[in-house]
Amino acid sequence: MTRAALFDVDGTLADTNHLHVVTWWEAFRQAGHQVRTHDIHRAIGLGSEDLIAHLLGDDRDTDEDDALSAAHSTLYGTYFDRLAALPKAGDLLRSLHSRGWRIVLATSAGGAELEALRRAIDADDVIAGVASADDVEQGKPAPDPVHQALEIAGCEPQDAVFVGDTVWDMQAGAKAGVRTVAVLAGGIPRADLVEAGAAEVYADPAELLAELDGSVVGRMERGE
Repeated sequence: MTRAALFDVDGTLADTNHLHVVTWWEAFRQAGHQVRTHDIHRAIGLGSEDLIAHLLGDDRDTDEDDALSAAHSTLYGTYFDRLAALPKAGDLLRSLHSRGWRIVLATSAGGAELEALRRAIDADDVIAGVASADDVEQGKPAPDPVHQALEIAGCEPQDAVFVGDTVWDMQAGAKAGVRTVAVLAGGIPRADLVEAGAAEVYADPAELLAELDGSVVGRMERGE
């Protein structure tokens, strides 16, 4: 039986959510929009187009979307050589791989950004593939990224777990029929993650690694 552990990256394996908040805030400011950092934080995890629509509304000037996205990418790119993995993120992936799980990333990041994130996590030797926003028609909270990750892993939904840090991750995982695990490292409250479908919640990858045997991972390995 093939089991797959699917992972979001920003806020789940890499400590980047607040960098995204600051750089989106600056991109909006430069374009003349006042958007609260709190609201931006809650939208992190959506793809760029969906994030802009979520924050500015459907009645916005959509001709501005590409410039906003490009401004964010340019600002965020200044951090590429300083991105940091969350505690034990690489160790968690390697431990799951050693237990026979196929590791696939499901992320809205792509290109140079994804390369920088993978360098920070430093676990390419155990990552079987990546489902990025470029590979699907709709990003999270649609299930498309999770479906794509399952296809890469060669795994059925009932044999997979999806680990993320946002309500969008939990909703996408639930829609795809996989078991969902949340981490608090991205800054989203526990209650919101549980309401969105998280079966379990851990502080960060280090705590999940320490609790693997008692987690959904251990129960799936025992056939529970």
